[in-house]
Amino acid sequence: MNSISHKTKQFLVLLVKLLIVGSAFYFIYDQLANNDQLDWLQFTAIFEKNQSVTGVGFILLLSVLNRYFEILKWQNLASHLQSISTFEATKQVLAALTAGVFTPNGVGEYAGKALYFDKKDTKKIIFLNLICNGIQMVLTVIFGMVGLLYFNYLFDIIPTLTVYCILFGLISFITLLCSIKKITIKGYSIEKLIQKINAIPKAIHQRNLFLGCCRYIVFSHQYYFLFLGFDVDLPYFTLMAAVTSVYFLASSLPSFQFLEFAVKGSVALFFFGILGVNEWIIIFVSTLMWFLNVVIPVIMGSFFVLNFKSSLIAPTET
Repeated sequence: MNSISHKTKQFLVLLVKLLIVGSAFYFIYDQLANNDQLDWLQFTAIFEKNQSVTGVGFILLLSVLNRYFEILKWQNLASHLQSISTFEATKQVLAALTAGVFTPNGVGEYAGKALYFDKKDTKKIIFLNLICNGIQMVLTVIFGMVGLLYFNYLFDIIPTLTVYCILFGLISFITLLCSIKKITIKGYSIEKLIQKINAIPKAIHQRNLFLGCCRYIVFSHQYYFLFLGFDVDLPYFTLMAAVTSVYFLASSLPSFQFLEFAVKGSVALFFFGILGVNEWIIIFVSTLMWFLNVVIPVIMGSFFVLNFKSSLIAPTET
């Protein structure tokens, strides 16, 4: 019976692995092959016109740096629990990305990383991953708010009174949270959360913040340089204001990783449309960002998912 149970577990784990990887490749193919908004002839024409080995290499380097900074962030935070190598952090980040590709806002990523650690540390790993992703969200909000305010100053898309009301609402919300931080709901409170955050050494937080800033600068400027590659000639600050606004608003919307380019693309169409950028260029740049920063890492992560060894399928001793 133990032998049958072990084989059954092996089969189920293999089935889950194949389902994750197979679904990932299917959705990637479906989005690239059946998207009517992608005009590959126009893309080929502009690419042949501006093709540059140096330019392509630079864009690919930014994709590597984007994911590398994320890997370093996770390695840094995981060191609070146990020291892991850069390769181990790479494996965990890419496998978790693949595992979370079909969950809203990548929630499955939390469980994906936790599987690499002892079961007793699951809550700690989920919390550390929350800190890892949380700092990126905070930076996205800060840079995004600044970019949105500057963009609104240039084009007045939101009435000034509405902007003031939003800012007042945010300040009121933060003040309310601070005033009720001691209130406990099912054993949890903001005060306890702050205590847990403060329990992590300050040096780890500082490094996390620095790496988060580096990652934000990299992927936001990758967006910027891709537009330059498609002959979009706009002032630097105007274009970057639109980029940061797109990331800010897109990150506020619930979505799945494999549909990320569609969400960001729809938001980008609004902002870059105001700037007079051709619609097909906006769609292509958003798709390329998705391909370079989600699709390629997911393909690499699929290898680690298929080679993942779970304690759940360890043979049961008689």
